Amino acid sequence: MEGIGWFSYETLQRMVNNHPEHQFFFLFDRPYSDKFVFATNVTPVVIGPPTRHPILWYIWFEWQLPKLLKQLKADLFVSPDGYLSLSSKVPQIPVIHDINFVHRPKDLPFTSRWYYNHFFPKFAHKAKQIVTVSNYSKNDITNTYQVNPEKIDVVYNGVNKLYQPLKKEEQIKVRKKYAGSNPYFLYVGALHPRKNILGLLKAFEQYKNINSNNYKLVLVGSEMFGNKEAQLFYQRMLHRDDIIFTGRVPSSELAKLLASAQALVFVPFFEGFGIPIIEAMVSGTPVICSKTTSLPEVGGDAAFYVDPHDTNSIAEALKQLTDNEQLRAQMIDNGFKQCQQFSWDKTAQLFWGSIQKVIDNL
Repeated sequence: MEGIGWFSYETLQRMVNNHPEHQFFFLFDRPYSDKFVFATNVTPVVIGPPTRHPILWYIWFEWQLPKLLKQLKADLFVSPDGYLSLSSKVPQIPVIHDINFVHRPKDLPFTSRWYYNHFFPKFAHKAKQIVTVSNYSKNDITNTYQVNPEKIDVVYNGVNKLYQPLKKEEQIKVRKKYAGSNPYFLYVGALHPRKNILGLLKAFEQYKNINSNNYKLVLVGSEMFGNKEAQLFYQRMLHRDDIIFTGRVPSSELAKLLASAQALVFVPFFEGFGIPIIEAMVSGTPVICSKTTSLPEVGGDAAFYVDPHDTNSIAEALKQLTDNEQLRAQMIDNGFKQCQQFSWDKTAQLFWGSIQKVIDNL
């Protein structure tokens, strides 16, 4: 799972267990895993069609969902990924993590960006209350959609207890498994244009041209639409052999990879929160990240900030985190302090507070 998936999993699991007095219906558009049925007060329901295209999104939310909500006599519909039903009279709360599609529409296929930009303004006004994951996103939604800021609650993401520092001997094993026993910089996330994979590859190539060392770049994540330019650049790289693509890895392995990295390098153009930042910090790993959108809010004074449009800036950060051990140690210490403010328990509690506001006014 990526950001939205983890938010849904971690918060819903806590909410249903903390509130046995309520009955929850979890709605799926395809066969589901039993691991998502967290408690006896959860009833899973599958309604088709599987929503693999914007036309099917519309059918599911505007035709199928209203009928089911009426049949269930639902008091409230909560959408962890922001989609609502304009046809249903049931009160609704979306979690709108960010509206990157407004600012970077060309990162998405035409039909998807049309759907988001047509319907999400309507969803924002339809909602009884909106949840988002950063003050940056709150202000963006407020200003872009002309929504009353009092209608939007900020609920930060949390960090899984799986992420923690590793002993040196364990780090050596991880580096041997993934990077041929070499030190490495790590990227975690989708290989998507918005994540600036091309800029990261260019900066690493520049870094390696100047620094003849054995450092590798490990990228963890699955491919997504529109990364052909990064693929073409990768094929031309002089230091292509120093790039390692792992694809998706289990959370247990990702925790080890993060705790064993020289630094996390997370330089997207746009981000609503950036969970890998706090996962790295709690793992005792320094963070290089963009100075744009929500990331300074999440990273605080613990990250090394760069301009994602400037490969020189990124390459210099890589050099600093290679050469300056004192800086690296200070960043690790600051990271441990910064990540204290993020926890899934707090996230679930605040999310429930938003739900309670609506319940109290039914």
